[in-house]
Amino acid sequence: MANSKIRVAVLGVNGRGKDHIAGFAGVPEAEVVCLCDPDNRVSAKAGAAFETRYGRRPDLVQDLRRVFDRKDIDAVSIATPNHWHALATIWACQAGKDVYVEKPGAHSIWEGRKMIEAAHKYKRIVQHGVQLRSSEALQEGVEHLRKGTIGNVYMSRGLVFRWRPSIGKKQPSQVPPELDYNLWQGPAQERPYSERWVHYNWHWHWDWGNGDVGNQGIHETDMCMWGLGVDTLPTKVTSMGGKFLFDDDKETPEVQTSLYHYPDQKKMIQFEVRHWCTNDEQGASVGNIFYGSEGYLVVYNYNKYAIFMGQKREPGPTRTAGGDHYANFIKAVQSRKTSDQHGPVETAHLSSALAHMGNISYRLGRQLTFDPKSETFTGDSEANQFIKRNYRKPFVVPEKV
Repeated sequence: MANSKIRVAVLGVNGRGKDHIAGFAGVPEAEVVCLCDPDNRVSAKAGAAFETRYGRRPDLVQDLRRVFDRKDIDAVSIATPNHWHALATIWACQAGKDVYVEKPGAHSIWEGRKMIEAAHKYKRIVQHGVQLRSSEALQEGVEHLRKGTIGNVYMSRGLVFRWRPSIGKKQPSQVPPELDYNLWQGPAQERPYSERWVHYNWHWHWDWGNGDVGNQGIHETDMCMWGLGVDTLPTKVTSMGGKFLFDDDKETPEVQTSLYHYPDQKKMIQFEVRHWCTNDEQGASVGNIFYGSEGYLVVYNYNKYAIFMGQKREPGPTRTAGGDHYANFIKAVQSRKTSDQHGPVETAHLSSALAHMGNISYRLGRQLTFDPKSETFTGDSEANQFIKRNYRKPFVVPEKV
């Protein structure tokens, strides 16, 4: 494999999958050979665009299980809705494929741990789509946090201020003939088809999505943990918010504030989601702010940081530079070294679980206590019901991967 191109199939090509296609097509050591989507309209459109841009026609497949059956595919890139991420990753590992999986890595806390178990058991490279970790600028920024440039770093904030309009209201309707809706639903419990969630707006429904903290926000939850240097989940979490402007079909909150506390490490994470008219913070509307005893560091989007020192907020070091997260994955696939990865499978679990914990607290309307070792809520059967979903056969994440 080290001397030949890595043959990649992209699963889910309506939204983020388009970026996956372009990303891997730009890596000389990789070759996109197959596009897979349960909606034949989507895959046909993506296939035609691919042929126009790259001069060849990829294979088009509707059922991702047929992709896993193929021996000529080395890796899969998963850009399906969130509720499919973990099961598709596990099935791919079992089939001997390496995996690039879009954020959030998992739809629930329990699923994330199963992804880690599968990657380790089958010795697969599983890369989480947290592109910030491949940014040379943000790698440098984290080094500043580690070496004490802003002093003792005790808190990080994640910011997701994205313009999210009303999605309106829609009733159930007839399934389009080109869509395998049973396959689209996958592990989720069956519900009548509606354009209210197929395709993009599934993000705002609990059966398939995780709200904006589990959408754009995973980049920032991951950045919070990376910058603070924490590699476990917090022991206390509280979250509140709601829908204040729009009477529409969204189930997830439009405004949400979550607090995650690591009392033993004397660290805390704050996370804010805003959806409409709002100010930015120190010039950042999507990003992070790290607070230290001597100053603070701001992360802007995907490839820039800036430091401000002392009470007068004197400008300090700053840098803008990107990186190629897809190329990093291919490098690790060729070397077979997880140490080469910028976004290993563990990040797919931890950064996603942080978002899930906030959502569980929000849905229950109270503070929760968590045991990071067992990855369950302490003495709280009501909260623990959200740790793992009820799966619909045959789309079941197995107890033993």
